[in-house]
Amino acid sequence: MAPSKRAGKGKGGSSSSSSTTSKNAKTGDPPRPLKRAPENLQAFTEWLSKKHIYIAHIDGKPRDFKRKIFAVPVLMNLVVALAFAWRVWYIFPYYLLLLTSTLGYANETTLRAADLTWRALSLIVARRGATFLLDFCLAVFVWPWPIEFCVGREHGSPLWWRWRVGFRDREIYVRRSRAWDQSIGDVIANGEGRNILWSQVRLATSPSLLQDKTGYLTMNGDWDLDWAAMVSAHNLVDDKNLILDTFRTLVLLHHEQFGWLCLDMNTGDNAKEDERRRQVFAFRDALAAVGKEDLFFRWIEIVQFETSQPGGFTGEKQVEIAKMIRDLFKEGGIDFDEFWKESAGSDSLAGML
Repeated sequence: MAPSKRAGKGKGGSSSSSSTTSKNAKTGDPPRPLKRAPENLQAFTEWLSKKHIYIAHIDGKPRDFKRKIFAVPVLMNLVVALAFAWRVWYIFPYYLLLLTSTLGYANETTLRAADLTWRALSLIVARRGATFLLDFCLAVFVWPWPIEFCVGREHGSPLWWRWRVGFRDREIYVRRSRAWDQSIGDVIANGEGRNILWSQVRLATSPSLLQDKTGYLTMNGDWDLDWAAMVSAHNLVDDKNLILDTFRTLVLLHHEQFGWLCLDMNTGDNAKEDERRRQVFAFRDALAAVGKEDLFFRWIEIVQFETSQPGGFTGEKQVEIAKMIRDLFKEGGIDFDEFWKESAGSDSLAGML
């Protein structure tokens, strides 16, 4: 984001923020949690607009599930296109008659006011006006849907993206900020803008959102999917220029002084809690995929029950409960430790077993 004009000197906290900014400016580094984007991302950022903020994440939902989700907009746009084609086929002869009548060739659409009562004339004019309004709305507001879905002009299109990327078990999704990013200004000098940015990013990267929704459904009033950027990201991974995990919860924005910056999502009081939630949701989804979701809920029930017992959840108690949970999963045909490592991407869940 290009910085706006710096505000005048404030009092209290603003002076502290200014001194921190000045210090970082001298060292050539942006203030935390911002940091310069790695050089290997240059091949990706060259596709991005400097006016917007971008969030990339990896969607691990099963490809069959993604096919079903994508089938919905495909069918909707197909229905719209067919309905529009039928409307054109149905109404075109009528407009052709109106045109020839306007050119002076009398036909059944030609009106002679002297032969009609005011009431009859008013009804005909109202009916034609309603027809014109309906077709205008269809052409301006409805027809662009299938056009943008198939051949989006500025940021690619969903159909083009699926054609290039296909359906994968692990897909990269890239979201682009909408109009709210214009109110941020310089995220380094503007504390209020920085707070807006952080708030929006926290909501958009919450583990519950990313785990409960497939990437296609993360579009909302604040974020839109950038189809061209998603194709570019997959191409870079397929060509071995970047690894897939580069795009795991990646936040990018541009600053006039520092260039492309990353927002470090591993800082702050809630970072560990967010990672723990992400692991739990990934574990739950993996169990559900093999028809063992009941084991997940029994595990949660055991942990919640034991932590509420008098005496606290001591180290000795944790060892005892860990064995109980492993035995429970073993009875269900699941090796807890191996399954956790494969689904959550870590050896253990710190602070919760």
